[in-house]
Amino acid sequence: MRHSRRHVRNNEALGTETGEAAGEAAGPDRWPPATRAVTRIGRACVIEGLADFGPDDLRLVRDRFPHQHVTLDGDVITVWPAPLPHP
Repeated sequence: MRHSRRHVRNNEALGTETGEAAGEAAGPDRWPPATRAVTRIGRACVIEGLADFGPDDLRLVRDRFPHQHVTLDGDVITVWPAPLPHP
């Protein structure tokens, strides 16, 4: 299985696949302060930190993606893709 992988800069919109409006700026205040990189892998969004993220960081990302499952594992926060609708 091949996954597309794309680095997303802090000032770049993620697009509608992640639940945000296309063209909406993703300014530095929208990511946790310790964010090192934001990457899209397929339809998932992976936020990598310079150090372990905390509960406030997780809350910030969950507030940004309210209709998607968001998990925290040390220095990585993952925004899982929303389920596809059944045919």
